[in-house]
Amino acid sequence: MENNKHLLTMSILASPNMANFSGVVHGGEILKLLDQVAYACATRYCGVGVVTLAVDQVLFRHPIPIGSLMHFYASINFTGNTSCEVGIRTEYEDLKTQKRIHCNSAYFTMIALNEKKQKVQIPPFVPQNEEQKRRFQEAKERREKRFG
Repeated sequence: MENNKHLLTMSILASPNMANFSGVVHGGEILKLLDQVAYACATRYCGVGVVTLAVDQVLFRHPIPIGSLMHFYASINFTGNTSCEVGIRTEYEDLKTQKRIHCNSAYFTMIALNEKKQKVQIPPFVPQNEEQKRRFQEAKERREKRFG
């Protein structure tokens, strides 16, 4: 059995309390959900709690209608000594037609912390296939741009 602790999938119904004045899911709600998905993915991978260090990119490609099902696909793309990048792809599904639309992409950098809120070393992520190797390289380049 393949170890997939570097992957996480979450689905959440877009409910009316998430709506903005245009009747679609509010961008702030999406950011909050993305942060929760990044936390869950990184904590599962690292085996300790994490906090958000940076959000490199959040691209809103398509509004999410209320009543649709939001699917979040997260993966560990890169690890440093105490941090990791979580890439998240968001799609929404029209429950009546089952059509899915890519509506959002984001990259979160998470820092691993112990109970004393000190940074701790995390397991290295070793890409196994071509897609993971591509994501790893792209994340490494984003990290170099961010930290110089």
